[in-house]
Amino acid sequence: MTIRLVLVRHGLSSFNAKGLIQGRTDDSLLTEEGYKQAHKAGKALSKINFNKIYSSPLVRAAETAKTIKKSFHEEQDIIFDNNLLEVDLSEWSGLNIDEIKNKFPEIYPIWKNDPENLILKKGDGKTYKPIQELFDQATNFIEDILKNYLDKDDINILVVGHNAILRCLILLLIGKPTQGFRKIRLENASFSILNIKKIYNSFQTQIECLNQTSHLNKNITSQIGDSRIFLIRHGETNWNKEGRFQGQIDIPLNDNGKNQARKTFEYLRNIPFNKAFSSSMYRPYETAQIILQNNKDLKIEKIDALVEISHGLWEGKLESEIRENWPRLLENWHNKPEEVIMPEGESIKDVSERSIEAFNNICLSQKDNDLTLLVAHDAVNKTLICNILGLNYSNIWMIKQGNGGITVIDLFNDPSKPPVISALNITTHLGGIFDATASGAL
Repeated sequence: MTIRLVLVRHGLSSFNAKGLIQGRTDDSLLTEEGYKQAHKAGKALSKINFNKIYSSPLVRAAETAKTIKKSFHEEQDIIFDNNLLEVDLSEWSGLNIDEIKNKFPEIYPIWKNDPENLILKKGDGKTYKPIQELFDQATNFIEDILKNYLDKDDINILVVGHNAILRCLILLLIGKPTQGFRKIRLENASFSILNIKKIYNSFQTQIECLNQTSHLNKNITSQIGDSRIFLIRHGETNWNKEGRFQGQIDIPLNDNGKNQARKTFEYLRNIPFNKAFSSSMYRPYETAQIILQNNKDLKIEKIDALVEISHGLWEGKLESEIRENWPRLLENWHNKPEEVIMPEGESIKDVSERSIEAFNNICLSQKDNDLTLLVAHDAVNKTLICNILGLNYSNIWMIKQGNGGITVIDLFNDPSKPPVISALNITTHLGGIFDATASGAL
């Protein structure tokens, strides 16, 4: 039983176009461009059978939801839920950033750097924390969704909302990592997909993708940092396809994996990479070579610390074979990976520590406007993404990394600004909206 949430931010609004803070005001309306974005979103989502559609009642979101719904073949009512209202920013609504900086110089830095602790005044003079209140709203929405649908058959739910509330929903579903609000990004009319599965009396969330914009004829989101890293998982191998644990056995790409790498090259053709790194294993290195086929003068630096997790005695085996000899260890690997050391292999802690150190060294070498390609593996990428989000490495199953999937990380020269995940696991160049790549072992 799985709940698949497809989160869509509303299309471009009049306040977005003018660079004004919106908050909860309903004076911000969908622009002509916003309607076009909503139409494109609807067309892209039209083949999906949605069991439920939820939307914020604010006009810019409601009009986005109604426009999307026009592309659906089956009639479906939209449930307008006040828990999906945008953050209440009180007297900030309608102001631009410069006006807020001038009028509220003491608290604006809190909004930019630690928004969860921002304190504002309401019209009656009472103070409140807008983002904390928004997390309360998100909690109510998630509790209702879990109560109504988690025990039922697989279900697809479309949720149309706003930048801040959708970020709160995502962060809550992955455990609300500390100061996570500024670490992810959602553009107008973008798709973000989360899968929620029932595990005993609780649930487990997997982020399938974040900030997917290819349906808007925008392959990659616009850059917000001083430099960026394109973190990519290698293409498919035969062992990925068969579901074998490959780990540090140097299995090459199969034909489909090479084709995935070529499609990734086409998708990123307009990115002028000036740095390139790869795990020292062959499958990511070959993937990087194919992606850089028009830039063969660019040296790909191989990094041993980015090799895949060593599965030890599990390598080369199917999960069914592992279950025969190590049933309890395999169960722990799926439920508590942080407690597992592979027989004659590694722990996920080992992988996380060496991968983060290597990634941090790459970040330190970044200069203004660097566009860096980094190709590695499933477990490696998951630990890096967990670290950026502020999650422990024990949460690797919360992150999906498809073969050939693209994650975009924006970096800043200002040390007070953490890296931002501007897109996560984009695989639309390999298929449809959903990640259809091999779901085999690492």
